[in-house]
Amino acid sequence: MTYIRVQLGALGLALLTGLAAPPAHAAEDTAAAPTVEERRLDNAAPQEILARSGFASVAPEFVRALGKARSYAQAERVVERQGARLWQRAVDRAQGRGPAGGDLSRDDDRPLYWARLGMTREVRQWEPQFGLTEAQRTRLLGSLERTSRGQDTIRYPHAKGIKRILVTGFDPFTLDRDIRISNPSGATALALDGTVIETADGPARIETAVFPVRWQDFADGTVERTLRPHLPRVDLFTTVSQGRVGRFDVERTNGAWRGGFGDNENLSRTETIPVTDPASQPQWTSTTLPYKDIVAASTGRFPVYDNTSVTEIPAGGTTPVVRPEGPTPGSTARAGGGGDYLSNEIAYRATLLRDRLGLTASLPGGHVHTPVLQFGTGNTDPASGTVTDPQFIQNRLDIIAQVRSILKVAADVTD
Repeated sequence: MTYIRVQLGALGLALLTGLAAPPAHAAEDTAAAPTVEERRLDNAAPQEILARSGFASVAPEFVRALGKARSYAQAERVVERQGARLWQRAVDRAQGRGPAGGDLSRDDDRPLYWARLGMTREVRQWEPQFGLTEAQRTRLLGSLERTSRGQDTIRYPHAKGIKRILVTGFDPFTLDRDIRISNPSGATALALDGTVIETADGPARIETAVFPVRWQDFADGTVERTLRPHLPRVDLFTTVSQGRVGRFDVERTNGAWRGGFGDNENLSRTETIPVTDPASQPQWTSTTLPYKDIVAASTGRFPVYDNTSVTEIPAGGTTPVVRPEGPTPGSTARAGGGGDYLSNEIAYRATLLRDRLGLTASLPGGHVHTPVLQFGTGNTDPASGTVTDPQFIQNRLDIIAQVRSILKVAADVTD
């Protein structure tokens, strides 16, 4: 997730087969046009990414399975199974299990993103004979989003002596700048899901999930719904997103403000972050990650910073002011250390949830920004460049490895 106050430079399907089943009656027709995200599927780059990973078959296989459903209950089961299968297939591919499906590097997060959109587009336009209400279609889409993002398969072993780490990532974004881009935080989630790292106190199991780059999903509570069951039971958590060029940042402070940058649906929101019980909503939340240890450790090729800067409206003031050392008493948030986009928001929501669950003193958690994932020299033009190159792959692998090292450092010092 880019820190939108920093200039990042240029970032960044053939139509899927429709169902053969006859349409429902006009009065029951709740099908909708593809979303902005789904319409991008028809561009050449997503098609190539799907073809070169073996994921071009995902949506057609889903269509065939969904076409066999003869009731809403059956459709629910199909969507749940197919969504979970897509997540597991993406995790397996990233971790070297099963066929690669093509020459696209296994560490690539983009096949999951584009394949999911192929599936959601089919659900959005599906008109089964048994009829589908708008509410039912919405529930199917919600189930597909959750299962294909690993949000409902976060499970830890019951054995004693194993630490539990929870990590989140994001979809690719700013796709209208460069539709080829990948998000290293999403790639990290795939690479680390279900893996174990050895810490000073023994093994630690990592579980992950990926979130959409859409304001409305966050307002609808997707972060809290996913994290709430697990935060009381984990030993460490961190939300992860793409940030600044050439550096990692541990964000010290998160702000309660949405700055309006367009999301993956090209929608903008400029407002206080909407949460439950707004009367008790703080302007700022803070990391409880062991940032001093993380910054001091040698974790990889990129420097890691303890970022304390925020933007605030001081108490009694009207004009935003940058505060390099953090917010002042009584101020109003205008940007956390991680900016005012969804990376800041997931950090704010996760740490606010931690605090509201009474875990502030006992649960290390916060946000880590990765470096911007950059293409190689000479491959920076979205119109004429290729969807991958050796430097692009190496940059992503190095970022994934360094996040893993950062987690190990954090887990080593966690009681």
